[in-house]
Amino acid sequence: MTAIAIQPEKLRDLVAAALGDHARSVTVALGEVTVEVAAAHYLQAMSVLKDHADCRFEQLIDLCGVDYSTYAEVGRDGLRYAVVSHLLSVSLNQRVRVRVFCPDDDFPVVVSVSDLWASANWFEREAFDLFGIVFDGHNDLRRILTDYGFIGHPFRKDFPLSGHVEMRYDAEQRRVVYQPVSIEPREVTPRIIREEKYGGLH
Repeated sequence: MTAIAIQPEKLRDLVAAALGDHARSVTVALGEVTVEVAAAHYLQAMSVLKDHADCRFEQLIDLCGVDYSTYAEVGRDGLRYAVVSHLLSVSLNQRVRVRVFCPDDDFPVVVSVSDLWASANWFEREAFDLFGIVFDGHNDLRRILTDYGFIGHPFRKDFPLSGHVEMRYDAEQRRVVYQPVSIEPREVTPRIIREEKYGGLH
């Protein structure tokens, strides 16, 4: 029998009480509870969320990196990189979002939670690959989506849309070769039709 989900405000209060000083904030928006923790308390907070009787988030269902450098509320004034996780409690029928900012923009690092939830393994590898976030304690941190020789992290906001290199098959060498991108970067702005009666619309 499935447990009845509690109200978000009640869950917020339970989570805040369980985490205590480990949480920077516990908020409700659009019916969802979001916990923000400092990087120094991230592993302890996640352990509490997994094991505490009022939380019991047995499953990590998602984990991703975020580059906040172009977000209006953060921009260049705040920390740039964050790791956002979504946790699910099957036994208590509740879920929560957890966000932790990496304290150093030049070398973003947070501790791995793959020892708490095995599902974090590939999620953390993806965030490492696409954002360059290092997960301290991960036992196999390597690229998972891009090629072995790939340069950079393609989900960072400053990564060029065309990339840095292009690949092609070289028939003489009988192998794939990499070379600098030959396409000039440009921004295409679509033409806007301003005719009052375009397409019969009035």
